[in-house]
Amino acid sequence: MIDPSELDPEEYGEKEAILEMDHEEAIEHVRGVCTDVGFGIPVEFSPSELLNEKVDADRDPYYVLGACNPAIANRALEETLRIGGLFPCNVIVWEEKPGRQRVYHLSIMKIAHLLGIAPDNEAWAEILEETGELTAEAFDRLEGVDSAASD
Repeated sequence: MIDPSELDPEEYGEKEAILEMDHEEAIEHVRGVCTDVGFGIPVEFSPSELLNEKVDADRDPYYVLGACNPAIANRALEETLRIGGLFPCNVIVWEEKPGRQRVYHLSIMKIAHLLGIAPDNEAWAEILEETGELTAEAFDRLEGVDSAASD
């Protein structure tokens, strides 16, 4: 069994950034950064809008951008079809307070490897390296825009 308290966030690819801007602006900004570094956004939705409407949840703005690099996704599927259970790579934007948004991501490729869903081979190591570089570039860009690192 995995003890989450013993894991370094780098092992599961946790990344966070703070954006000092309104929620809609942050969503547009994150979408643009993801696209610029090589991720498309084939899926996106607002759980907060859905829950507020369906169960009167009174949730603050919370948005999910489902990012995907098709070439990497295809290679990942060649290694294990089970990775699709984690698709897409979600980037979440939630409003901590008006004018302050947290951007959050976990690496599905690292999680799959950690859980044994993905193989322990050179091909997967290359996928981990490539997705790690793209994600690091995205978060470097996010942190470089009037924002602070996670706190």
